[in-house]
Amino acid sequence: MDWKIGRSVGRDILDVAFVRDLKKNGLDSVELSFPQDKYDTYDYAAIRSNAEEAGVEIFSFHLPFVPFSRLDPSAPDEALRQSTVSEQKRMIGYAATAGAKVAVIHPSGEPYEEDERPVRMAQAKRSLAELCAYAESLGLRLAVENLPRTCLGRDSADILELISADERLVVCFDTNHLLSEDPMDFIEKCGHKIVTLHVSDYDFIDEKHWFPMDGGIDWKELLSVLEEVNYTGRFTYETLPEGKTYDDLAANFNRLMSL
Repeated sequence: MDWKIGRSVGRDILDVAFVRDLKKNGLDSVELSFPQDKYDTYDYAAIRSNAEEAGVEIFSFHLPFVPFSRLDPSAPDEALRQSTVSEQKRMIGYAATAGAKVAVIHPSGEPYEEDERPVRMAQAKRSLAELCAYAESLGLRLAVENLPRTCLGRDSADILELISADERLVVCFDTNHLLSEDPMDFIEKCGHKIVTLHVSDYDFIDEKHWFPMDGGIDWKELLSVLEEVNYTGRFTYETLPEGKTYDDLAANFNRLMSL
């Protein structure tokens, strides 16, 4: 396994010193993921320059997804769906300026009733197809993230249906979001489309974003299945629990790789 270790960042001051510290602690790449009210406050060209100077890759950019009342690619209300697409295109522009290679998107909000899902699935696919084409025009791929509970994308069947909207769509696999499907089954079915990971652990009851090996995932098996499907993307931690440092994160990654 020759995967670059990454970290989802966004609540930090993304200056040269911070990015150099990431590199010093063994991190090769980052995903930019900001609080909703902060996306418009950053100088993305400066972030890109800082990362390049430190030798850290800005691999992915997490598109905003709240509030669901304003941002929902699956909205049955066509005006809301279109406004969501317009807003996400603007965010994809930020991702391109930052030098990201992948934009990660949540295909829906929640909670939804079961009888809403067919209409929402059709609307989400329309949004994803349009956003995928726009992302490609700026040099990015659009990765659809699997989500928990009543969201669209809650299992491999949902994800495969969503990405059927455009053959260029790819997948971000969040290891702590599956509540009705074994992670290994998901990888086997969707692995050919997975380009990045959101790495954390959980109890299979709800998402927890615990450190790997603090929950119920069989990491040795999960890593083995990723190898079997020839996964070559990033190993991006979407967790840094209180009291943990970037040294701990790098040590956790090394421990996982030695399983």
